[in-house]
Amino acid sequence: MTTTMLDLTATMMFPAGEPGEVNELVKGQLVRGEDARLLEQVGPLVREQNVTLDLAGVERIDAAGITALIELYQIARKCGHRFCVTNVSARVGQILAVVGLDRFLYSHNAVQSSQYGQKMRCAAA
Repeated sequence: MTTTMLDLTATMMFPAGEPGEVNELVKGQLVRGEDARLLEQVGPLVREQNVTLDLAGVERIDAAGITALIELYQIARKCGHRFCVTNVSARVGQILAVVGLDRFLYSHNAVQSSQYGQKMRCAAA
């Protein structure tokens, strides 16, 4: 089983052996309007394999972005795969913690260190 890393700040990276496509996703935010594109591009991947979404550089997330992450997680689980996020900024990490998603979505070293403290280390669900 392969794991795919996706970088929301600029590109989507596909695992070795697949065509070297690069698709721009979102820059700096995961908000209404970006959620549908994320689901469209990442949804098919989580149906086929484990996916880790790199949120480095994403400093803003709203309810639509949170809903998209939940939907990707649910699709992956239903298909027998894992979906998690990594390199979460402190600000986005706080929002995910408030809604309880930190327990389900974080991979190891998911939250970047910041003025709020050291990196959080959480196992993927």
